[in-house]
Amino acid sequence: MQSTHRYTLFADILAILALAFCAGLLPTAAQAAETKPLNVLFIGNSFTHRGGMPEVVKELAEAGNPGLRFEHIAFGGSGASIQHHWKGRTALGLITVASLTKEVREKTLQSFRDTLAKDPDDAMAENGLRVYRILLRHVRADADLRKWDFVALQKYEATDGFMEYAEKFAAQIKARGGRPILYLTTHKMNVKPLAEPPGPDVVWNDSKVFAEFADRIDVAVAPMPAVALHCNRVRPDLTLRWVNDGHPNQTMAYLTACTFYAAMFDRSPEGLPVDEATDIKTFGEQGKDADGGPLTRTFSPKDRADLQRIAWEAYCQFQQLRKGEGQKK
Repeated sequence: MQSTHRYTLFADILAILALAFCAGLLPTAAQAAETKPLNVLFIGNSFTHRGGMPEVVKELAEAGNPGLRFEHIAFGGSGASIQHHWKGRTALGLITVASLTKEVREKTLQSFRDTLAKDPDDAMAENGLRVYRILLRHVRADADLRKWDFVALQKYEATDGFMEYAEKFAAQIKARGGRPILYLTTHKMNVKPLAEPPGPDVVWNDSKVFAEFADRIDVAVAPMPAVALHCNRVRPDLTLRWVNDGHPNQTMAYLTACTFYAAMFDRSPEGLPVDEATDIKTFGEQGKDADGGPLTRTFSPKDRADLQRIAWEAYCQFQQLRKGEGQKK
């Protein structure tokens, strides 16, 4: 019952997002003339949403690229993995929305029906069918619909499972001219300041595996385990998750957003004026964050500069692994 309830909630969230997405597919003529759009889809779960991370990416991208209009959807529900997204097929529907011919639509609908014929209790197929139908009600096959420039694929499960489905998603994304970004999350986030910087860690062994995988399927990477470790070493006083909540806090969300900026544009976010991150989930009657603080965290000039530099340095270290040069201690 718990699993079915979770995916029912997940489908309700997807339905809202699908409606919001379809309502804003086409920019106005005035917007198109004034700015250049960059369309970004984030596929994940609460590790993508919390801390307002996608909004910070938008602010950084627009601050660092005058004339850019960053349009994005953060897509997913609590606990959803890439495997769930693939089997639910609604995320794939968003990726392929610009080429939803009648044949593709009917084939997808029939695949849902076939799955349910074999297993009427398949919650993901049932919910996926419902949300896919909602999506189709707002899509015309001949419309000039959005194509994604970047699609972020959030890691949440074991390495092998993530790699299998990330590779499948990446093939679909690249076939439509988009650039996949692997968002490698980490659960090694400190809730209290560290007494001293951590020593060598297994993080870099895992990073080497993902660097080789990313090279093989030709995708960008936001390597947050390596970035968080580097932050712990350079600024052990900073905390990266809430004490009362297992999710990344605003500092980790900002650090992640800076890393996404590096992955998207292959340049440092250093010097950009963005200095805030706001969580999307409120706690208590006063609308505080998980630890009772304000939802919005404003970073001092030093903290902002350090977080931007840390993200870029760790991103570059990961890129060295991709070149086979190993981690520079």
